[in-house]
Amino acid sequence: MKDLLRLLGLFSSYWKRIAAATLISLLTFLSDVGLLAVSGWFIFAMAIAGISGSTMNYFTPAAAIRAFAICRTVGRYAERLITHDNALRLLARLRVWLYSKLEPLAPARILEFRSGDLLQRLSSDIDVLDNFYVRLLSPLLVAVLGTAICVSFLAWYHSGVALVTLLFLSMAGIGVPLLVKQLGAQTGNAMVNAFSQLRSQVIDGLQGMGELHVYGASERQARSVEQATRGLLNYQSSLSRLKGFSEGAVGLFANLAMWFSVVLLIPVVSRGELSRLELPMIALFTLVAFEAVTPLPIAFQMLGQTFNAARRVFAIVNAEPKVEEPAMPAPLPETFALRFIDLSFRYNPQSSSALTKINLEIPAGAKLAIVGATGAGKSTLVNLLLRFWDYSEGEILLGGQPLKSFHSEDVRRVFAVVSQDTHLFNTTIRENILIANLNATEEQMMEAGETAQIHDFVMSLPDGYNTYVGEAGVRLSVGQCRRIAIARALLKQSPILILDEPGEGLDPETEHQLMETILTLSTGRTLVLITHRMVGLEAMDEVVVLDAGRIAERGSHQDLIRRSASYRRCHDLLDRTVKI
Repeated sequence: MKDLLRLLGLFSSYWKRIAAATLISLLTFLSDVGLLAVSGWFIFAMAIAGISGSTMNYFTPAAAIRAFAICRTVGRYAERLITHDNALRLLARLRVWLYSKLEPLAPARILEFRSGDLLQRLSSDIDVLDNFYVRLLSPLLVAVLGTAICVSFLAWYHSGVALVTLLFLSMAGIGVPLLVKQLGAQTGNAMVNAFSQLRSQVIDGLQGMGELHVYGASERQARSVEQATRGLLNYQSSLSRLKGFSEGAVGLFANLAMWFSVVLLIPVVSRGELSRLELPMIALFTLVAFEAVTPLPIAFQMLGQTFNAARRVFAIVNAEPKVEEPAMPAPLPETFALRFIDLSFRYNPQSSSALTKINLEIPAGAKLAIVGATGAGKSTLVNLLLRFWDYSEGEILLGGQPLKSFHSEDVRRVFAVVSQDTHLFNTTIRENILIANLNATEEQMMEAGETAQIHDFVMSLPDGYNTYVGEAGVRLSVGQCRRIAIARALLKQSPILILDEPGEGLDPETEHQLMETILTLSTGRTLVLITHRMVGLEAMDEVVVLDAGRIAERGSHQDLIRRSASYRRCHDLLDRTVKI
């Protein structure tokens, strides 16, 4: 019941549109009923007139039939138009609503979901929720109102026929749907989970295709996907058989209601209490009245699937962000000096410390390099600075104020970050760069491209900056994607620039040129360089070496080369690699 109320709450702002669509659907149904009932009366009346040789006014019933036919056709078109328009509007609203709930969870809580499962919730589960209106809410309202009108009409002619029709309508519109719901609930839930599992396996297989081939596990992954596919097809077959059963049951009850009505009305017609012309009309009216409840078994069959999808979506909505926003966010400071005081952090209580007792000061406009092996805690510092996670021990000060006193969105405007996992959207190079600053001019964008050493390559393309990069930048190399991301970060013009492995995927010469240009143009901005390479470190004000989440060494580049044997070996090794 709680899930049902929440679903109804999502659609509450569209109640006028839903009411209009329901009214048109009801009028279309009544036109359909009237068309068949009057047609039956008219055909029988014409037959009687032909046999008896009498005359009759056929203009009026013919006009009524035409009117019902036109109303039915126009109503069916309007019903489809408004219903689909409502469905698309609701779908858009649901997607925006879910994304607005999902965005504060990124990235800390998002990591708890597999990428394929998360995609399932964002796409297919939302589509299933949209079916709640199209396949359940609107048909249910039409069924209730249509049944009430049809039974009232029949009661005006004969109470017994009305009761029999109501009985069979109840069996077809309540009994069959409840039975179908009971039989299909478990299968519907299992199908949602099976589809999510299949999607996750396919996405995981595509993302890890290289590793699967290297370790000879691609065939095993293919068998796993095939098994999941067969399981999903079995569930779909079960639901299809259940759908066939429900349609047959509704048809059976409709015919039984018609024949029982005829049996009840024959004595009435024989006594002259009812015109013989009205017998076929009422019989056909009873038969077509069941169109009101025909969609209900399928709707109730999907009920379990719908509520399962709703619970999966609500599981995201109900999740609490890892970062707690301040009740009264402080305004951003005028200066952006950074200071870490006894900062310690672990990603969860069971894991080991990612950072331990970090004490570090970065004056505004300074250039700092953070060096260390993979897993040393370099990226964790960035995550904490951007308020993707909240630290539990120690403090980070921004402009002399605690970082937690600012809203996370305000904090992220201070930083321009080029992360290791560069993401490009499936659009043009121009739009991928301008997303950082929508008000930037063409000259500013190209200047950022030149600084990032990507402008010449882009201009060599037939479409230049209007070239589409493909899904996740698939049409470009890793180095080209990285340079576009650097151009995007430079265009943002934030006071603090963080470069996480900016030379990844670049050849040594290009990397040197890129770092020299960035260092020249970052004057006046704070620059934090995170790397395990030694390129550009001689221009840094300070180099901090992290090891297992602790500051192992710190000092200038030349100072560390002079007094640290391990640092010197890394520098000499890279220097020999570049010369080779």
